[in-house]
Amino acid sequence: MSSPVSRFMRQQGFDEEPPTACDTHFAGLLFQPRVVFPAVLVAIAAQFVSAPLSAGLHLLLSAVLWWNTLVPSRNPFELAYNRWLARGDRAPLVPAPGPRRFAQGMAAAFNLGAGLSFLLDARPLAWLLQALLVVAFSALLFGRFCLGAYVYHLLRGRVAFANATLPWARR
Repeated sequence: MSSPVSRFMRQQGFDEEPPTACDTHFAGLLFQPRVVFPAVLVAIAAQFVSAPLSAGLHLLLSAVLWWNTLVPSRNPFELAYNRWLARGDRAPLVPAPGPRRFAQGMAAAFNLGAGLSFLLDARPLAWLLQALLVVAFSALLFGRFCLGAYVYHLLRGRVAFANATLPWARR
C-alpha cells in the first residue's frame, strides 16, 4: 500500500521515490504553500480594512503565482528553498512538472478573480473565490491533497489515476 505522501507526489507529477527521499521531497514542496497560504489569509483579512488593499494583495499573489506557472525554473519560492533550506538530506527542488504548475495557475486565477472582483465591487464573487482558496490550501497543507493537480489529471482524462492519488484511496 502506498502512503498518502507518495500518492501526493505522484499526483504532483513526480516519479516514485524511496520513502525517505519522498518524505523529504514532500516537505520541500510544501515550502511554497506554507508561505503563500498565510499571504492569502492576509489578503482576505485586508478586506475588512480596505477592499482595494485586499484587491492589490490578491493581484500581487496572482502575479507571483502566474510567474511560477509560466517560468517554473525561476520560481522564487523554489529558488529560496534551494538556496537556504536544501542542505544535508534535503535535495534541491526541481522545476515543477505539469500538474504542479497547473495547480499554481489555478491559485493564480482564483487570486486574480478575487482581486478583480473587489475592484469591480462584486464582493460575493470575491468571497466565493477566497473560500475556494482557503479550502484548496487547507486540503493541501492539512490533508495532503492538491485540488489543482487533481483537476489537472481529470481534465487530461486520467480519472482512475486522479482517484488513485486521493489521500484516502486504497492501493
